[in-house]
Amino acid sequence: MEASDAELDAVWNQLWVLENRVQQGEALALTQEVRDLLQRTAPTVAITEAQAQTALDSVESATALLFTIRARIRDGSHRLSDALHRMYRLRDKGDLDGARQQMRDVLAAEVVPLYREIAEGQLEEMAEDA
Repeated sequence: MEASDAELDAVWNQLWVLENRVQQGEALALTQEVRDLLQRTAPTVAITEAQAQTALDSVESATALLFTIRARIRDGSHRLSDALHRMYRLRDKGDLDGARQQMRDVLAAEVVPLYREIAEGQLEEMAEDA
């Protein structure tokens, strides 16, 4: 799914709302709209179309897919934000190697393409600054 950051934010927000409903005890209604949403967003967090399609076979596995997608978004966001904070602090102190390592560490763990792209961009910027 090639989407702008704003489109991706909007779709991920829909997932957040859906996850909150489920966590509050509402059963996931596996409507065509929900199926489409999960199928469409799975690739944005490095889940293949085939894996998503298989997960849509039941409410239980679709709910697990929803939680997996949301966990990847949440965990990746926290990982990237924390690493960016450390990177800026190290860069400002003149420790460019340490700053670069923060982004390398993100890339070693991160699967969400958007977050990987951000980390790669930061590494490229620091390479240009060197």
